[in-house]
Amino acid sequence: MTDDGQADEAAATDVTSARLTSAEAAVLAYEGRSWPGPGAKERAIREGLGLSPVRYYQLLNALMDDPRALAHAPGTVNRLRRIREAQRARR
Repeated sequence: MTDDGQADEAAATDVTSARLTSAEAAVLAYEGRSWPGPGAKERAIREGLGLSPVRYYQLLNALMDDPRALAHAPGTVNRLRRIREAQRARR
């Protein structure tokens, strides 16, 4: 293996071994839940996480491309990615 290959492998290991912050993990946990309606989810985001819904969705969108998030909650992240791709395809 070349030095470049070893560096790439080490970088990938560092990224996947790094952990999400508790706030990032909480955002993914909220997104993995089912909600009775949009109002209930937004209220829970404000009260439970102390975030505005806009900030919540900003964090969520950033997490969708984060390999740590994929390692932490693959089902949730892959579902969100599929939804995002379907929305992009409709545009």
